[in-house]
Amino acid sequence: MSFVFWMFAVLTVAGALAAVLLKNTVHCALALTVAFAGLALLFLDLDAQFAGFAQILVYIGAVAILVVFAILLTRGSETPKDGVFSKNWFVGLVIAAGVFAVFAWAVLASVGVLPHEAATPEVSVAQIGQVLIGRYVLPLEIVALLLTAALIGAVIVAMDEKERAR
Repeated sequence: MSFVFWMFAVLTVAGALAAVLLKNTVHCALALTVAFAGLALLFLDLDAQFAGFAQILVYIGAVAILVVFAILLTRGSETPKDGVFSKNWFVGLVIAAGVFAVFAWAVLASVGVLPHEAATPEVSVAQIGQVLIGRYVLPLEIVALLLTAALIGAVIVAMDEKERAR
């Protein structure tokens, strides 16, 4: 594995850990954006251009920005006064370790089954873009309208909460 891959992997894991461990909600959302960017870079490094660009457009360009706006508009950025740890943190740790063990077993068991050389995909990003703009333009526009409606709904909910606080 190359140095660039390990650099992107460290960036992704660091962003994910910061998203989980930071106390300020805005900082957590921005760290989640860094983790999404690291995943996009990993996809691009592995020659999965469509997945990488979709990660950038959908997760960084829409989801992460929507999360930041929702946090800032609803005053969810305040640090909790009573702490962020649950009383049942040990149970959560045991469950997380069990899930990790199952995933690790599945990955290690599948190493011998998978082929060593992956076939090069026949479809390019330009061809996928042509299909999205041609055949699948209606679902693409419906998703755009859905994201716009979600953003407007978040603003309306935030405005109602601010008026009630006065």
